[in-house]
Amino acid sequence: MAIGTYGVIRPSDVSPADVDIFYYYVSGLTTTAPVTLKALSPATILTPVYHNSQTTTDTVAPGVEILGGLYNLQLQSSDFSEYGYYTIHIRPKQIRTTITDCGVLASLPSVRGLVIDLGNVSPTDVSKFTPQGLVGYRIEYLDTNTSQKIPNFYTIVTSCFYCLPITSNVSSTTQKVIRYQYSDQATNLMFLTITPSSAPSSKPNTVPNIGTPNQKIILTNTFVNPTTIEIEMVEYDTQSLAYALYGNQTKAVAEGVYTIYDDNNNIYKQYNLYEINDTYGDTLYEVRELKTDIDQTLTFNSITSQ
Repeated sequence: MAIGTYGVIRPSDVSPADVDIFYYYVSGLTTTAPVTLKALSPATILTPVYHNSQTTTDTVAPGVEILGGLYNLQLQSSDFSEYGYYTIHIRPKQIRTTITDCGVLASLPSVRGLVIDLGNVSPTDVSKFTPQGLVGYRIEYLDTNTSQKIPNFYTIVTSCFYCLPITSNVSSTTQKVIRYQYSDQATNLMFLTITPSSAPSSKPNTVPNIGTPNQKIILTNTFVNPTTIEIEMVEYDTQSLAYALYGNQTKAVAEGVYTIYDDNNNIYKQYNLYEINDTYGDTLYEVRELKTDIDQTLTFNSITSQ
């Protein structure tokens, strides 16, 4: 019998608006200073890579179709100006809001869901609250007493539509209750169906917890997995170290000037070489001191062509 192998991992083709980017800096790996995160603007530093004629057989206009999973991270030197270690954390964008109500649909009383008032959503995120715009989002809940996120407890949005509250009669009494019906027109309320929200058939009276009115929640997209990148900012890279180890070098004996050149024989560094003697003329130290006023006459070509 043949056994098929199927892959389930797909690259993310997210918009920069779908992620949050934070970073923090430490001067060394052994530092005990507290971590202070700072936010970066994804729209400024994160640029998607697009398909071209080399990456697909289809005719794709440049800058139209994202090559999934491949992005350029263009960091600003003003944010990474110190020598040391920078840790960059990229995560799915989080939207914090409040549950307005935990209700049911008037036409389908067995369908429970969360009602969100769009007035409680940040203006920068309200554009995502469109019909079916939140499908697949993860909902995490904050404890009403401590305001801390409840660990390892979440639900998933399965549908979302605009809704209107209506008053319905309860069949067993003369009381009236508020239920909801979908609206084809944009309203200020959105009804989110989530999973799990129904009781298992083996124990129909055990209804899963989907939250309570006025409870704060965190909505997070599931388009991309969080990732962490560590960057070390140093004064010298491997190329500059290669100049010092393997590049051409000269020493002007009379002037005591030691010169290091790059791959194109341009002056890379210059040093003053001298000795420190005691009162009897005996040499105590040999010194190599970085020269700040570069002698441009000591080019490699002019020296070797003599």
